[in-house]
Amino acid sequence: MAVLSSYRRVLAKPGTARFSLAALVGRLPISMVGLGIVLLVEDVTGSYGIAGTVTAAYTVANAVLAIGQGRLLDRLGQGRVLAVASALFAVAMVLLIVAVRADWPAAATYVCAALAGGSLPQVGSCVRARWSYVLDDPRDVQTAFALESVADETVFILGPILVTVLATAIDPVLGLGVAVVACVVGSLGLASQRETEPPRHVHDAETGPRPRMPWRTVVPLAVVSLGLGVLFGAAEVTTVAFADDHDAPSLAGPLLALWALGSLVAGVVTGAVNWRRGPSFRVRVGALAMAAAMVPLFLVDSVPLLGALLLVGGLAIAPTLIATMSMTQQVVPRARMTEGLAIMQTGLVAGVAPGAVMSGFVVDHAGASPAYLVSAGAGLLAALAALTLPREGSGGSIEPVPTSTGLAS
Repeated sequence: MAVLSSYRRVLAKPGTARFSLAALVGRLPISMVGLGIVLLVEDVTGSYGIAGTVTAAYTVANAVLAIGQGRLLDRLGQGRVLAVASALFAVAMVLLIVAVRADWPAAATYVCAALAGGSLPQVGSCVRARWSYVLDDPRDVQTAFALESVADETVFILGPILVTVLATAIDPVLGLGVAVVACVVGSLGLASQRETEPPRHVHDAETGPRPRMPWRTVVPLAVVSLGLGVLFGAAEVTTVAFADDHDAPSLAGPLLALWALGSLVAGVVTGAVNWRRGPSFRVRVGALAMAAAMVPLFLVDSVPLLGALLLVGGLAIAPTLIATMSMTQQVVPRARMTEGLAIMQTGLVAGVAPGAVMSGFVVDHAGASPAYLVSAGAGLLAALAALTLPREGSGGSIEPVPTSTGLAS
């Protein structure tokens, strides 16, 4: 099929299919560990409140330390950092499980959760940095980022199902155990592929200082990512509450799966299209479309209608995220590429918890449907931030960073 020719072209590059597959496995913990911690802690303590605070310690530490890990990845190389990070993550997760099951002091449990979150390998940023290294055509890079967006959606569809089935049908520890194994196998698999690894960028008296980060563009993009994270976190909680209010709690998963399916389909199409407008324009349009897609949900009182609207609304997700990552790849210096991509990932992760809290507050005080306005407001924040982005061709404000490399040529 003509639609798939773009994907065949980028996957034909030596080593790309292998590192993309390894990254797919290594990213499973992103969608498994948070829910897995909730299921484990609630099973032992009987309290969702405690489970939520332990998960929050994990999530906050991950968001705070992701950028630092991105810097280390650029300086020391993916092979070394991913190997160490995956080992630390595995040890911290084992200690967390023991702390919960053995009823260690609460402080110890929170410390273990924070260590696990802080050491989670930044596989998503790593694989996108690899694509930026091995490809020299911006259109191919966009296709590769679309491929990774589809992989992300696949992870967020399969991960929660897998961890829930394992936790409820067998044991909560098994769900987290599978996540740890996936992290270690995927991270080490990616770390071992040295032929496609971006070169290390050491900055000292001999090589000179680090190149300047283009904050004029990176900050608005980070705010866009933060707004989208809030939107995601709020919409997930609101959808669960909506299904529960309509006596159909079992449909919460399928409703969110429809949302992800819309994004997945749009991501596939985005990667196959040769866009005439640059990523700055597509970020602005995409963020505004995401905000607009949330507004009608406030008026919906039917589960089937909600599912249809979520499916349509999901079409704006992947194109917006792909454009955000593509613009980051264009403007961030190659020596700080993983750090720049990690900033966007941090924005997304950092927004999820506040979004969930705000929507939960609205659900408790006004009901499920009004809580969709939290997601609409977050989308509006992202759209306003996108409007401040430099436009293509405006005096060279977002001149693409040269992407040709020895490997690509």
